[in-house]
Amino acid sequence: MSSLAPRRRRAPIWRGGVAWLYLAPALLFYVVFVIVPWLNSMWYSFFDWDGIGASTWVGLQNYLTVFTDPEQASSLSHAFGLIVFFSVLPICCGLVIAALVAGDAKGRWGWARALIFLPQVLPLVAVGVAWKSIYSDGGLVNSTLRALGLGAWARPWLGDFDWAFPAVGLVGAWVGTGLCVVLFSSAIQRIDQSLYEAARLDGAGPVREFLSITVPQLRGEIGVAATVTVIAALASFDIIYVMTAGGPGTSTMVPGVEIYRLAFSYNKVGLASALSIALSVIVYGVVIVINLLSRPRDAR
Repeated sequence: MSSLAPRRRRAPIWRGGVAWLYLAPALLFYVVFVIVPWLNSMWYSFFDWDGIGASTWVGLQNYLTVFTDPEQASSLSHAFGLIVFFSVLPICCGLVIAALVAGDAKGRWGWARALIFLPQVLPLVAVGVAWKSIYSDGGLVNSTLRALGLGAWARPWLGDFDWAFPAVGLVGAWVGTGLCVVLFSSAIQRIDQSLYEAARLDGAGPVREFLSITVPQLRGEIGVAATVTVIAALASFDIIYVMTAGGPGTSTMVPGVEIYRLAFSYNKVGLASALSIALSVIVYGVVIVINLLSRPRDAR
């Protein structure tokens, strides 16, 4: 009987080689423009080097400076603070908006979704320039406050040590919300409607349906949104550099701007490289944690 059983055909060995040939261009591009520069930066991080002259080996001193120097440490803490604005707020707002427009079968709110998604297709430099004008003394925010009789609240938002950071953070929240809305809206369409019908039969209201059905069913999409937005928060540069360049003082300084400043303004290439390597490791670690938390419980 065993001799008559069909034999499972093995895939030819050359098929694996063909697969690698298809992957080779992208893999080569990734190695040349990502892996090699990252390794070079790691090598530079062990030296005290101005980028031009002779370098001096300092070992792990640059990394020690990154985590002990108040200015470097504050830039990292600001990056984690931006997660609230760049990730938490967009995801929460995106979930609520997506749930509200989920029943728009006739597409009456299509224009609203397009308007919310608009910041995603705009260059971040242009976004920063526009919002810098909006936050200026004679900009839209202060003009609106004065028109409403709230002139006492008007202030130079980006020049205020207390308000500059949340002002910049809200711009990041505005940019990220559109992506979350589109991602969650498409995912909600795949949820089995019988779950909602069963919940309504049990007397559940819209809020209970949202918390008990919609949010759990979007676990994977929330993980994707969290990954993208957290990376945007930790690696932020464009908006911060255009709007405040890390100021006033260092109240909005983030690692991306600090790396640029160290390398091209103070010629501390070794320290800038150490900060960039530390940032990349932190981003990678945070992404791993998010991916683990967003997996279905039966897949952990």
